[in-house]
Amino acid sequence: MDTRALQVFLSVADTLNFSRSSEQLHMSVSAVSRTVSRLEGELGQPLLERDNRRVSLTGAGREFREYARGALADWQRLQRHLGGEGELTGEVILYCSVTASYSVLAPVLERFRAAHPGVDIMLHTGDQADGIGRILEGQDDVAVSGRPERLPARLAFLPLLESPLLFCAPAADCAVREAVYAPGGIDWERVPFIVPERGVTKDMLDAWFAARGIRPRIYAQVAGHEAIVAMVGLGLGVGIAPELVVQTGGMAASVAPLPVEDGLPPLAIGLCSLQRRLDSPLVQSLWTVAGQTYGNPV
Repeated sequence: MDTRALQVFLSVADTLNFSRSSEQLHMSVSAVSRTVSRLEGELGQPLLERDNRRVSLTGAGREFREYARGALADWQRLQRHLGGEGELTGEVILYCSVTASYSVLAPVLERFRAAHPGVDIMLHTGDQADGIGRILEGQDDVAVSGRPERLPARLAFLPLLESPLLFCAPAADCAVREAVYAPGGIDWERVPFIVPERGVTKDMLDAWFAARGIRPRIYAQVAGHEAIVAMVGLGLGVGIAPELVVQTGGMAASVAPLPVEDGLPPLAIGLCSLQRRLDSPLVQSLWTVAGQTYGNPV
């Protein structure tokens, strides 16, 4: 089995950039391109659409990406079976926010590296709201995410911890703070609100407003709770964020939690992955270590 060719294709499918993949794989750009072209010739189908500005997966490319991941996982399982309890080797692709990388994932990776030093971790960071979508699209193996109210059937979710969802106001004196603490309580339809652009917490907040018949005055929709906390700290409005983000993001002193009766439920934070990806020894091992780290054995 030409596992190297599959690894090369998966790298390009992930980065959508031949130069970046060549750096990761320590190969020349031309060698990466030839490997993908050879696979396309064997399959009789283009796997990538290329032009001078961008690279994207074709329908066949997306299908072959799933095959390649499964084939590599099967190969690793066979190697371990034939070789006994040998050391795990390979790569796991993770996605999480910057805050989650050190506040949630760091202790997991510390234990995982100690147990499986032969496994490489590729970490992508961005808005946590994108985590579930990236997993469903096959871009990453595992993501740190909040648990949605309705979990797609194809997804597995491992809860690690809960963080209260806080309504936050500016800590410094400003017009927003005066409006929030005006006599008679908060007029939610007049106070400027900074809301998540998408994701689990947006859905939770939308449901909270709808249940109370509130039509909030939206000042801004932004990506990432870190950005919401920063904008609240600047006095631009009121927002929501997990307590974990407020306390570890470096802006805790600039915002003040609002006591809200019957507020939002806590956010369950954990790992999500496609159910079928748990068949991979690499992903299953990470899953197990994460559960052990947070006292939630798998």
